[in-house]
Amino acid sequence: MIGYMTVGTQNLEKAKKYWSELLGETGAKVFSENERIVCIGKGPDQIFFAVCKPFDGSPSAAGNGNMVAFRCETKNEVDRLYAKAIELGGTDDGPAGERGPTFYGGYFKDLDGNKACFYKMG
Repeated sequence: MIGYMTVGTQNLEKAKKYWSELLGETGAKVFSENERIVCIGKGPDQIFFAVCKPFDGSPSAAGNGNMVAFRCETKNEVDRLYAKAIELGGTDDGPAGERGPTFYGGYFKDLDGNKACFYKMG
């Protein structure tokens, strides 16, 4: 299934700082990087997340309808990570809360406008 996900950025250093600090709350860390991409996770043998400058050199653009969702173990973890995303400069795109009887999630956009969610199922 999924091996890794990437989102584009115009400012790799700012994106690296934002995402590595945010996902560091889950135990993830930068494990690989170069001048174009930064990989963040618990290791290359796990599902990981990356921020990158677009390969074709065109400006990055947040996709309408595209989103990365990060599974959490508890609703408290969703709340904590959603709040951290906003604290680091992300913007609210739907505060953490119930979205039905079996889904709890908090939606935000990163510094480049990429949409993401922390969620708990069940």
